Amino acid sequence: MKGENYLYLYCLWVLGDYKRKGYGSSLLAYCINDAKAKGKSGICMLGAQKQKSWLSDQTFVKKNGFKTVDKTNNGYELLALSFDESTPYFPEKVKNPTIENKELTIYYSMQCPFVFNTIKKIKQYCTENNIPHSLYHIDTLQKAKELPCVFNNWAVFYKGIFETVNLLDIKYLERILKK
Repeated sequence: MKGENYLYLYCLWVLGDYKRKGYGSSLLAYCINDAKAKGKSGICMLGAQKQKSWLSDQTFVKKNGFKTVDKTNNGYELLALSFDESTPYFPEKVKNPTIENKELTIYYSMQCPFVFNTIKKIKQYCTENNIPHSLYHIDTLQKAKELPCVFNNWAVFYKGIFETVNLLDIKYLERILKK
């Protein structure tokens, strides 16, 4: 995402008994006020043409003024609430994500608590089964900005083609490797 003066909203969730009590609205209002107080141009977040279970509820943020400002060729959207009429956007390279490396390639960060164990299992499986793989830990903002995809927490490529941003269990990994 390009939008140097935008605050990126990574996760906004309210679950279980806490839903529909105004907590989500309070959290979003806090984010908006914080971004304005810090002189940001606005707030943006990742969405999709069809809601994904692991993405924050885009219907909720659209009701609060967010608009789709850019799209990829594989169904992802950039949602933004602008305070100054500027517009963030996706770099061209992420709109049709491919890479030169043909082996199993995973870009990951430790933003999600489930990533550590998933990486550990994938390393073990690939080593035991002699599967060539490359794992790239995204631990700086610069590395995140250079990614060939829209999601900087987890992205899987195989044979140079973007496969998924969903965490893998071994059965899912095996399905990808059979392609």
